[in-house]
Amino acid sequence: MNKISQIMLVATVASCSALTSVADSLKTVVSGDHRTEANVIRDVYRNPQETLKFFGITENMTVIESWPGSGWYTEILAAYLKDNGKYIAATYNRNPDTQKSWQARLNKNYDEKFTANKETYGDIKVVSFAPGSDKELAMPGTVDAVLDFRNAHNWVKSAASEVPSTWFKSLKKGGIVGIVDHRMDDNKPYIPANGYIHETQLIEIMEKEGFKFVGKSDVNSNPRDTKDHPKGVWTLPPTLAEKDANRNKYLAIGESDRLVMKFMKP
Repeated sequence: MNKISQIMLVATVASCSALTSVADSLKTVVSGDHRTEANVIRDVYRNPQETLKFFGITENMTVIESWPGSGWYTEILAAYLKDNGKYIAATYNRNPDTQKSWQARLNKNYDEKFTANKETYGDIKVVSFAPGSDKELAMPGTVDAVLDFRNAHNWVKSAASEVPSTWFKSLKKGGIVGIVDHRMDDNKPYIPANGYIHETQLIEIMEKEGFKFVGKSDVNSNPRDTKDHPKGVWTLPPTLAEKDANRNKYLAIGESDRLVMKFMKP
């Protein structure tokens, strides 16, 4: 083996070792004891390790999560990023003078579980994210990735351009946006009230705001989801909006069929 071949072999081995280390680190967090049982049960539908791997999330990144809600992904992301990266929760209105009661309750619960627990989740930065405001989520050009889980069906119908344009400002050149949401089949109509969206909708909106579509994954697909439920996607678990009506039927279907799409700031 000549010297050039030896150098290439060493570089290849080092690269593979680094990728293995990243995967092992994420796997350790996903399987950690800090995660609540109710959240872990849903891994079979949400596949966090595979989803974050597809988005290219590594532990040294600065990552914004848009509207983390009660913090299903915060349990994973904040713990994963706490030592070498930075986690920013772009959550609901945090102004006590104008926030609604449900926002106040959700923010309080979030703070008590996550921002107050620095040993497990590190120094989480929490910012308000209200589409249409001039407030920045982070210093322009400083963020590696923005992640948006099951929120797009809301903002595509109410503030389609304002949301991705705010992300765009925060991201570095080459930064990525990862979106997961309830997927409607292309040959079926878009009905805003049912919670499903088309992949083509997202591509059109994101490209209009300057993003490049990188690719998609079927890691969270569910072919059992017929997408014609009486109360939209919320008919399915975990919401089960019909309560006991046809409960076993919807539990057998499982959670919604989901799109997983990746975009990049050129």
